[in-house]
Amino acid sequence: MQDIDIIFWIIFHATVGLFLLVDLLSRGRIHEVTLRKDVAWSIIWITIGLAFSGYVILNFGYGEGFRYITAYVVEKALSVDNLFVFIVIFNYFSIPVAHQHKTLFLGIVAAIILRGVFIFAGIALLENFSWMVYVFGVILLYSGYKLSKDNIDKVDPEQNRIVKIARRFLKIDTEYTGGNFLVRNKGKLMFTPLILALLAIETTDVVFAFDSVPAVLALTDEFFTAYTSNILAILGMRSLYFVLARVLRKLQYLSKGLAVVLIYLGAKFLVTAFGVEIPTALSLVIVLGIILVFALASLMKTSIKENK
Repeated sequence: MQDIDIIFWIIFHATVGLFLLVDLLSRGRIHEVTLRKDVAWSIIWITIGLAFSGYVILNFGYGEGFRYITAYVVEKALSVDNLFVFIVIFNYFSIPVAHQHKTLFLGIVAAIILRGVFIFAGIALLENFSWMVYVFGVILLYSGYKLSKDNIDKVDPEQNRIVKIARRFLKIDTEYTGGNFLVRNKGKLMFTPLILALLAIETTDVVFAFDSVPAVLALTDEFFTAYTSNILAILGMRSLYFVLARVLRKLQYLSKGLAVVLIYLGAKFLVTAFGVEIPTALSLVIVLGIILVFALASLMKTSIKENK
C-alpha cells in the first residue's frame, strides 16, 4: 500500500479527537441518559466506523476494503467482551453510574494509544522476523482456548497486581466525591476508589490489546487498515457499555463465539506461513457467521428462560 500523507493522519486524529469530545458531551446529565439514547449513539458510532470502509475501497480497492470491514467487526466484537469485564470491575468497586462515564472515557483514550503502539510494534516484528507468524498464531490459539474456559463473572479485580500495589502504597479514601480521583480529607490528599477501577481497567486493556492486535494482524499486515479499524472500533465504547450493562445476560454465549473467532484467526495466521491464503471475503463471512450464530443462540436461550 502506498504511503499515507501526513495531512491525512492529522485530519484523522483531529476527527477522532472531535468524536471523543462529542462522545463525552453526548452523555449529558445522568438523569437524561436512557437506553434509547445510548442505543442511538452506538448505532451512530458503528455507522461511522463501517462508512470509513468506503474511503478505504476508493483509495486502496475492494480487497483492502473487505479487510478493513473484517478487522473492524473482529475488533468491535472483542471490545464488547472487554466491556463485559469493565462491568464486573465497576460492580466490584460499587462505582455509581454517575461516575462511570469519566473513568470509561479515560480508559478509551488510553486504549487508543495502546492499540497504536501495539500495532506498530506487531507489524515491525512481522516484517523483520518471519517466524513471528508462528508466535502470533499460537498466541491467538491460546487466547481462544483461554477465552472459551474463562468465566467473566468470576473476574476478581482484587487479584490484579496493579490494584494490589495501589492499595499498598496509595492512600485510598472510602467515599466517592463528585467523580473525582483525588480529594482532600482532613487536610490530607487522598485517592478515591475510582483510581482503583481506572487502574484495573487500564491493566485489563493491556491484556485485551495483547489478544486483539494479533487478531487484526491475522487479517491485514497494512498499518493503515489495522490502525484505523482498531481506533474506529474503540470509538463509541462508552455508549455501548451502558447498553451492554442493561442487556449483559442476554449475550452470555458471545465470549464462546469470540473464542472460536480467535482460534480461526490463529489458524489463518499459521497456514499463511505455508503459502495458504484464505480469501478476505470468505474470512468476513466466517467471522460474521460465527458471531451471529453465538449471538442468536444467546438470545434464544434468554427468550426460553424468560418464557418459562
